[in-house]
Amino acid sequence: MTTWTDRTTVPQISLTGASGIDRAAHHRLDEAWLAAAWSHPTTRVFVVSGGQALVDDTPDGRTELVMTPAFEAPPTETHRYFLGTDADGVRYFALQKDALPGRMDQSARPAGLREAGALLSERDGALMAHAVALENWQRLHRFCSRCGERTVVAAAGHVRRCPACCAEHYPRTDPAVIMLVTDAEDRALLGRQMHWPEGRFSTLAGFVEPGESIEHAVAREVFEEAGVTVGEVEYVASQPWPFPSSLMLGFMARATSPRIQVDGEEIHEARWFSRDELTAAFESGEVLPPSGISIAARLVELWYGKPLPAGCPR
Repeated sequence: MTTWTDRTTVPQISLTGASGIDRAAHHRLDEAWLAAAWSHPTTRVFVVSGGQALVDDTPDGRTELVMTPAFEAPPTETHRYFLGTDADGVRYFALQKDALPGRMDQSARPAGLREAGALLSERDGALMAHAVALENWQRLHRFCSRCGERTVVAAAGHVRRCPACCAEHYPRTDPAVIMLVTDAEDRALLGRQMHWPEGRFSTLAGFVEPGESIEHAVAREVFEEAGVTVGEVEYVASQPWPFPSSLMLGFMARATSPRIQVDGEEIHEARWFSRDELTAAFESGEVLPPSGISIAARLVELWYGKPLPAGCPR
């Protein structure tokens, strides 16, 4: 049987490429190793604050994270996160600060993942996604959920420990399904959320509920948001989405009925598009596509058969 993923190679999804970074988790509890890694002259460090980091545009058109040797980094002991090593043995750390540092040359600018994720190299994108996710978790989980005591950072930023009840708390990742639904005529179902700009359409998505399989989550979310029932569900790819702490699990799904009835809460409008109809809607400006950084765009491209026009983040 021919499947969706047999039709073409799955397009590259931002933040999921082969970054070349080994997270080297076995070093996170080795304080002597971490101290030596921090003091090594090849170690590189960048600051993350409020989901942003400094990026710089190079003369040859690339965008890079602004990283410095450890000895030039702003001082901090508590919020220093080890992110991993590369094939050349370079160690990478992120520092969580209340504000990004200034730059004497004024060439760098602050940027979040939605802006920078599609511009950075696979290595820099992976490092920034890791750091932003840790920063968000650290800021929101300062107190023990068991006894209420303030927790302390451990394991190079990947654990918070409670000094009162000895509980250990780990970063959480919320699984979310995101799916492109097609019908018997091979039309694609796209929807528009209430708060999106006029004309912005994308795939449907939602969080996996407790005790629910991801396949059931796909069917439930599509029916809840658009009133469409689905049968066959096929996994395509995943994407870290630290806005603030999700893992997007991408699927293609086949509708068993084309009838649409939107919920009117999350989804304001949903429509079936043939490829020709979607092309015409893009060209007229009636429909604005999902962003190149989002797995939503990759799912639509897998069905559409070619790259989408540039859009803003989903």
